[in-house]
Amino acid sequence: MPKPEVDPTAQLELRVDRSSPVPLYFQLSQQLEAAIEHGSLTPGSLLGNEIELAARLGLSRPTVRQAIQSLVDKGLLVRRRGVGTQVVHSQVKRPLELSSLYDDLEAAGQRPATTVLVNTVVPATAEVAAALGVAEGSDVQRVERLRLAHGEPMAYLCNHLPSGLLDLDTAQLEATGLYRLMRAAGITLHSARQSIGARAATADEAERLAEAEGAPLLTMQRTTFDDTGRAVEFGDHIYRPTRYSFEFQLLVRS
Repeated sequence: MPKPEVDPTAQLELRVDRSSPVPLYFQLSQQLEAAIEHGSLTPGSLLGNEIELAARLGLSRPTVRQAIQSLVDKGLLVRRRGVGTQVVHSQVKRPLELSSLYDDLEAAGQRPATTVLVNTVVPATAEVAAALGVAEGSDVQRVERLRLAHGEPMAYLCNHLPSGLLDLDTAQLEATGLYRLMRAAGITLHSARQSIGARAATADEAERLAEAEGAPLLTMQRTTFDDTGRAVEFGDHIYRPTRYSFEFQLLVRS
C-alpha cells in the first residue's frame, strides 16, 4: 500500500499570538507565505487537512480556511478538486534595476520558459520610432514572447529593437533571455528609462495570461540604452499581479 503523504505544514514551527492585535488568520497566512517564499513549502506540496491544522494550532476551522483562502487569492495556493490544497509557487518580486525577467526568474528559483509568438521586421510606429530614435516607418525588429514559470504564464513581452542590431534567432529566444543575447553580441547595456502602471486586461491578453477579461494587469514600458547612449531596445510588457510585483528602495532626502 502507498504511504500516506506527510503534511509539509507539520514540519513548520507555526505559532499564533492571541494577545496580538493582528488577526489570527493573518498571522497564520503570513507564516505560510513566508514558508512558500523561503522554499520550506515547495511547489506541488499538498497542505494537510484544515481540521488537523486548526486542532494543532488551537484555531477554529473558519480561521484556518480564511488564512488559506487569502493565499489562494494571492496565487500562492490552489484548490484542486480531488487533490486538495496545493502550493503553486512563490510570487516573483522583481527589483527595479536593469535586469531581465528571465534572469530574475532564475534568481528566484523559478523554472523560466519562453514561447516566441512573433519574431519579425515591421515598420516603426510613431511611439517606437520616438523611443528608439529612428525614423517613423523605418524597419525595426519586433519580438513578442510569452514568459512562463513552472508552466504557468507570467508575462507577455513585446520588444522592438533597431533593425540589424543583432541576429535574433527564435530558438535562442526560447532558450534564454533577450538581454543575455544582447550581451553575448557585445552590446553593453548601460541604463534605461522605465515607467510602471496598471490597466485592465483585454480579451486577447486575458487569454494569453490565463486571467479573466478585465482583470488588473501590471504594465511596464522601458527604453534601454548602451554605453554610447544609443537606444537599443524598447519594451512594452504586461504582468500578472498575482504572480509578480516590483520592489524598490526609496531614500529620504535630508
